[in-house]
Amino acid sequence: MSNESSPRPEADLPEGRELVLKVIPMPADTNGNGDIFGGWVMAQVDLAGSVLPARYVPSRMATVAVNQFIFKQPVRVGDILSFFAHVTRIGTTSVTVQVEVFAERFRAQGQYVKVTEASLTYVAIDDQGRPTPIPKDGLNLPA
Repeated sequence: MSNESSPRPEADLPEGRELVLKVIPMPADTNGNGDIFGGWVMAQVDLAGSVLPARYVPSRMATVAVNQFIFKQPVRVGDILSFFAHVTRIGTTSVTVQVEVFAERFRAQGQYVKVTEASLTYVAIDDQGRPTPIPKDGLNLPA
């Protein structure tokens, strides 16, 4: 029996998205309420979001924008978090990625709840930190 006041609708895992990261938050990642720090989740989303742009950017990348970040449900210690991503745009120097995060609750594995979704933009940079063009030759660009 749950002691939570908000309903936890189960979610289907997204189709056409790639699983780029799985992680389990630990007690050291909690805030004073016993939930996982939002900043910890944001850091994991940033890591997950950078996986796909690395396929298109042969140089360094930097996160230049968090275009949207929505916390839909709290994340708890022991949840198994699955991060799914897809590229939504490739520009001259930047790549925008949508990341969706689903939790399998500790005692309800196999049942997924969407806990977070975000859109982030990464920019290709040279060794001096200046934006550099993303080569389009030979890349299998998303539709």
